Amino acid sequence: MAGVQGLVIKNTGNIYTVKTDNGVVECRIKGNFRLKEIKSTNPVAVGDYVTISMREDNTAYISDILPRRNYIVRKASNLSKQSHILAANVDICLLVITVNYPVTSTTFIDRFLASAEAYRVPVVLVFNKIDLYDDADRATMEQLMALYTGIGYRCVCTSATTGEGIDEVKEIVGGRISLLAGNSGVGKSSLVNAVSPETAARIGEISRIHNKGMHTTTYSEMFELMPGSYLVDTPGVKGFGTYDMEIEEIADYFVEIFNCSKGCRFGNCIHIHEPGCAVLQAVERGEIALSRYSSYLSMIEEKKEGKYRASE
Repeated sequence: MAGVQGLVIKNTGNIYTVKTDNGVVECRIKGNFRLKEIKSTNPVAVGDYVTISMREDNTAYISDILPRRNYIVRKASNLSKQSHILAANVDICLLVITVNYPVTSTTFIDRFLASAEAYRVPVVLVFNKIDLYDDADRATMEQLMALYTGIGYRCVCTSATTGEGIDEVKEIVGGRISLLAGNSGVGKSSLVNAVSPETAARIGEISRIHNKGMHTTTYSEMFELMPGSYLVDTPGVKGFGTYDMEIEEIADYFVEIFNCSKGCRFGNCIHIHEPGCAVLQAVERGEIALSRYSSYLSMIEEKKEGKYRASE
């Protein structure tokens, strides 16, 4: 099996499950296997495309990682100067939002979107539980959808109870490696169940094992939602984590602020009080939403104070 390529679908400590054209193979990595571009506690991640080789003792080893399109990291729990890769080569992220039952704050949404931009992961906003909304809730949802659609993000309305929007979700995840995220209580499990009951059952069983105190480290797994479509389930994914983001970079990950900043008088403008700031002028004219600008300022302020952490 020398030189066979496959997709890493599970990582449990030092064992990697790789799906190949010839079946599923349990692999290890060499002790000196490291990535040059990132200091990580796990050099191989779920979502990686790898080359594996079989040794004479019939043990399989990962010998190479194919180039990544993107990857998502969070701060390692025990090593402050290292990161932990949550997933690699993610095609799409579905951020599940509820405007009520419970309320998802715009600050959470904006921070999530900023970190997704940093890791080059496209995001679709899924407004869930719409069967529970009254007229005021629906008005709030429509305002948010108008805001984020205007910036360039696709928005979908769903109800796992009535089935509304489920076909659209299936279309989005079809043939892709997807990541599901959102605050607790927004109905992620129900959404997965509506799309793929078999996948929901498997994730639920693993969650029950975790809750019993077993395997509570940052293990990740990729589930097949339907042929050719995968869902990555991993701890900490509700907030990608931008602990390594510099103050000067934060504006780059707010799409409309970045585009507007090209008109600023100074190249190093951080859009707070600088003269000739095109972003401040756009906020005053209502061209940049105040909620988005407030989220940006909160990230700047907390980064200055050394408080900014992954929203996990």
